[in-house]
Amino acid sequence: MARRGKKKGRPVNGWLILDKPAGMGSTEAVSKVKWLFKAEKAGHAGTLDPLASGMLPIALGDATKTVPFVMDGAKVYRFTVAWGEERSTDDLEGPVVESSDRRPGEEEVRGLLPRYTGIIMQTPPQFSAIKINGERAYDLARGGETVEIAAREIEIGRLDLLEFTPDRAVFEVECGKGTYVRSLARDMGRDLGCFGHIAELRRTEVYPFTPEQMVDLPPLEEAAEAAHAEEGDFAPLDDALLDVATALEGLPEIAVNDDAAARIRLGNPVIVRGRDAPVEAPEAWASARGRLVALGVVEAGMFKPKRVFAA
Repeated sequence: MARRGKKKGRPVNGWLILDKPAGMGSTEAVSKVKWLFKAEKAGHAGTLDPLASGMLPIALGDATKTVPFVMDGAKVYRFTVAWGEERSTDDLEGPVVESSDRRPGEEEVRGLLPRYTGIIMQTPPQFSAIKINGERAYDLARGGETVEIAAREIEIGRLDLLEFTPDRAVFEVECGKGTYVRSLARDMGRDLGCFGHIAELRRTEVYPFTPEQMVDLPPLEEAAEAAHAEEGDFAPLDDALLDVATALEGLPEIAVNDDAAARIRLGNPVIVRGRDAPVEAPEAWASARGRLVALGVVEAGMFKPKRVFAA
């Protein structure tokens, strides 16, 4: 029987809210952070295009178990649309495929915004990670194929016009999972009859994280260089991490004692106690001494664990 190799890296757990620089891909950013922290496991909660900057929540260790809760959270983007050209990628990267000398007026743009709020249908860009017959749409597009991507339902909480010039407009959008900001720029340009594409894109929030929690890459690199040189002093790096449970804001928290926590970690249900404790909850988390014990559900006054966390 083959022997399992030892895990590489430290068992570090928590969320790093990276301010990703433009020009770096999300996968590249995760790999970089994983190496800086010498972490066993890492992942991100929501791809951010290489040309975009801003908030990229990166989960280390046990935090990867809470990624779905962040993926489902609302996101806020600030973006600039350049009028007059539509591009194959709907941003600056691709060649021009349509152009127009027409430029919209400010009131014309403002009048369009209600059509892009609420529940709307949106067609993702040709250059996207959507799978078509098992292949990524961007791979097919790079191969010269024009693919048919079905429109899908998305939710836009708000869309505000922040700045306006005849050639460009700056917007801020709060949106739900699956929204493509590049598609917003493309579709608004088409509706206005002038075409448009993303000239600048920055993600400023991913619920439940806040802009104040973002960390720049250079200070992390400096701290990691010192940690690697001193062979193990990772405290300055680890101080940048948020607790794993930060991702669970908004879910019911079930506080339990040490005995109940031990039973939960063995996969057993426990009675939910407390005057304000929920009787039913499709998603909840149990904590002991302020630390995350398990994710689960509450049914008939019982917390039933689905995913447990090490003590």
